[in-house]
Amino acid sequence: MMALWLLLHLTFLRLATTQSFAQEHGFGALGPRSWSNLNLRFSVWPSFNLSSPQEFQEIIQIPNNGSAPLLVDVQVFVSNVFNVDILRYTLSSKLLLRLSWLDTRLAWNSTGHQLGTVTLPWDSLWTPGLVIREALWVNWQDQNPRARVDQDGHVELYLALTTETNCDFELFHFPRDQNECKLSFFTLSNTVMELEFRARVVNEIVSVKREYVVQDMTAQTPSQQLVPCFEVTLSVQNTALKAIIALLVPGQALLLADLCGGLLPLGTERTAYKVTLLLSYLVFHSSLVQSLPSSSSCNPLLIYYFTALLLLLCVSTTETVLLAGLLARENLRAESSPSSAPRGEQQDCGNPGHSPEEALRGVKGSRRSQAEFADHIFFLVYVAGVMCGQCIFAGLWKWVTCQADPAPGEAAQHGGQPKL
Repeated sequence: MMALWLLLHLTFLRLATTQSFAQEHGFGALGPRSWSNLNLRFSVWPSFNLSSPQEFQEIIQIPNNGSAPLLVDVQVFVSNVFNVDILRYTLSSKLLLRLSWLDTRLAWNSTGHQLGTVTLPWDSLWTPGLVIREALWVNWQDQNPRARVDQDGHVELYLALTTETNCDFELFHFPRDQNECKLSFFTLSNTVMELEFRARVVNEIVSVKREYVVQDMTAQTPSQQLVPCFEVTLSVQNTALKAIIALLVPGQALLLADLCGGLLPLGTERTAYKVTLLLSYLVFHSSLVQSLPSSSSCNPLLIYYFTALLLLLCVSTTETVLLAGLLARENLRAESSPSSAPRGEQQDCGNPGHSPEEALRGVKGSRRSQAEFADHIFFLVYVAGVMCGQCIFAGLWKWVTCQADPAPGEAAQHGGQPKL
């Protein structure tokens, strides 16, 4: 009440100044009706000795609720969640906080008057000072919010803010990951013996055109805390469309192109094709590493998958180069030493049905068939390995989970959450 009386006293002084200003500039003075209305408002409030600084300090202290802590009801209205950045492990959100509590010191007797509620500057009475533990930055929309006070002393304060907070994304199943991001609100100027929060959250998100969609949100008041706090948990899920188009489709296309390259004849054309494909995949893999997040534990399964594809493509290209080089070397040796025909054919030189050219073609055909046979066996084994690898990856994706390492504060010998 002292703060409200002070506010009305300042209003009276301002009106008096305005009257003097108006008289000096010819605008006329306040009429008798205006002064009677102003005196009517002053008569509502009990009188206090405003000259005492101690009385003014009492009004901005937390209200005394006896042996029980002051209960503050909090409604969190979430209107938007955007800018989910998995590389920086952050997300941005727009919130509206509605805080309400009872301060009997601000109550007044309204008998015979119509004054039901008043608005006061937030710094003229006690309000809970809130900080967000996970916040990188907070932008309060209204720098000077005003609180509504009714005749019984019930106070309502609305705070609109935009914030960017840290979130520990679990990206092992990226891009089909689902995460829970917490916003922990603390007040550091009071203890749990003085103040208690009762929070609930309201989903007011109307836009779904996001890569990450909010599936659920909850609010709770954690126990065993040194200072009063409440938490808002946002469950966000990745729609996976962008990652499928940008990552999985090109990777599967390169793997299919590698398998089709095994159908080409063994020689320089297939070698050039495989080398070109390998270089293209190296470029794709370098951009892939920059687009996927990294972590100290539980890295995305896609990183291991695309690394396995790179190794398979390297093995396939190496096999093609080795067999093609071996075949070319044997053909060159056969052409440079035509006398390497079988001994029986050399002894039967007089037989017109076995010329040296025919013997050379027989040797080349025998060596070529051996190289092609080895290449055919490798191709079958390679296709089987690729198919098995795809099945193993699908099984890991569906059934395997990853347990992240504990946070440094929880894993340390003297770390963990503070306990009373």
